[in-house]
Amino acid sequence: MDWTSYLFRFDGRINRSLMWQALLIVALLAAVLENLSPVIGLLDGTRSAARLGIEFDFDFGLDDLFRVVDPGAWHLLASTDRVTLILKCFGTPLFLWIYLATAIKRLHDRGRSGWWIVLFFFLPNLLLHLSNRLPPAFAFLDWAGYALWLWGFVEMFIVPGTSGTNRFGPDPLAEAENDSTPATPAAKGWDQSRELEIVPPSASPPGGMHVKRGA
Repeated sequence: MDWTSYLFRFDGRINRSLMWQALLIVALLAAVLENLSPVIGLLDGTRSAARLGIEFDFDFGLDDLFRVVDPGAWHLLASTDRVTLILKCFGTPLFLWIYLATAIKRLHDRGRSGWWIVLFFFLPNLLLHLSNRLPPAFAFLDWAGYALWLWGFVEMFIVPGTSGTNRFGPDPLAEAENDSTPATPAAKGWDQSRELEIVPPSASPPGGMHVKRGA
């Protein structure tokens, strides 16, 4: 597998299993970065061992992208320690790139343009972050965000891709089957020299070419 193309390029197609695998990779990377901050704080003495806890952030840090438009989250920036801020500045773009690259290739597998990621990812998250800032009359936007998120989840993680080649490339499942099928050995041709023998004239039956016994 070409991991660079798989995780960082936006062209081509991937199947459901590779999309789930990318989700697991990003989750593991996010967990590592999420827990580096308390460990570094413990080593430099800014955090006590009693406050050291293992955290798992399953939004992969991408939630910070949408806090930019949430005024209620601005005050949290001042209380964020420097190490955590640096790790988030490094991890969030990395996780976003991997997610977008794999999700767009998965949308291609469904025969959809990569621009559908706006409807399945960016718009639902914006609606969910702004729902508590809107008047009660706009409560339906909260449900709309959940509906779009669920639709996108089904499209990218549940429903199989289009069969055969589409406008974005060949079927990844067909390529996997071709790679796993062993090559058929070439049929052996008739080797005339092995089937025939030359009988000397002095032998019996009379000389000439005769078919070997058992051939």
